[in-house]
Amino acid sequence: MAKQQKLTAKQRSERVKAAQEREVRAQEDREKAARVRKIVTIIVCVILVVALAIPTMAIMVMRGSGNS
Repeated sequence: MAKQQKLTAKQRSERVKAAQEREVRAQEDREKAARVRKIVTIIVCVILVVALAIPTMAIMVMRGSGNS
């Protein structure tokens, strides 16, 4: 800790600025990860809906054609 107390005002301001830039980058990374997670979730839901709808429609069509 003694070394940090001997920093000049310029060095201290540079460290603060670097820390703020790292925090901004980290926040952007978190937002990007959240966006990607949301997109992946939507894609998985669409795939599940399609995967369940196709067999259901096929069963309805086969039952409809069998009764005629």
